[in-house]
Amino acid sequence: MTAILKVTSIGNSTGIILSKELLAKLRVQKGDQLYATETPNGIELTPYRADFAETIEAAREVMRENRDVLRRLAK
Repeated sequence: MTAILKVTSIGNSTGIILSKELLAKLRVQKGDQLYATETPNGIELTPYRADFAETIEAAREVMRENRDVLRRLAK
């Protein structure tokens, strides 16, 4: 599915409007949160899951603490 989204003013903020079809594909509804992840192909939107966010934060902490070791392993 491909959709063109328009960036618009929403009160004092800026946002995008998601169609009903996109909301259904994401399995979210008004009031839900989305998780935006940068990928090599752009930004990926997924439903926000607190347990997943905690896992990602733990992985980031491990990567920060072991940056040198991970660089050597990557060679």
